[in-house]
Amino acid sequence: MANYTYLTQGGYDKLKAELEELKTTGRREAAHAISEARAQGDLSENAEYDAAKDAQGMLEMKISELETVLSNARVIDESLLDDSKVAILSNVTIKNLKTGKQMTYKLVSETEADAREMRISVTSPIGQGLLGKVKGELAKIQTPAGPMEFEVVDISIG
Repeated sequence: MANYTYLTQGGYDKLKAELEELKTTGRREAAHAISEARAQGDLSENAEYDAAKDAQGMLEMKISELETVLSNARVIDESLLDDSKVAILSNVTIKNLKTGKQMTYKLVSETEADAREMRISVTSPIGQGLLGKVKGELAKIQTPAGPMEFEVVDISIG
């Protein structure tokens, strides 16, 4: 069974652009660095050459990872999603029952997660704990910092 990655259209386009950049500019810069290091002389004792080859290997690994993610990607049309329960691409406002603080997160795939933008992965402990919950329901979530309880205050799409 394929391991799908669910993305927004924006997330898909961003990954595709990053892949294209790595394949063109990234590969060109890596080849240039290797040729400059090769010109330094004896390759058996050339640390710059080794570093350039390692960087090229890392670049190719990143390209391969992005190609895999994109080949297994499924773009989700947000207009077709149901906002009656928490699902991927839901905006969820939760209230921490211990502190009373409210936060709004968007549940996204791992590749689109960004804590600064309040976008959390559906595979994170909080993301998994919120999936399927409805407005007003309590979510008891085991996090690395210990157990936490949240109330689902609101769910929206978009």
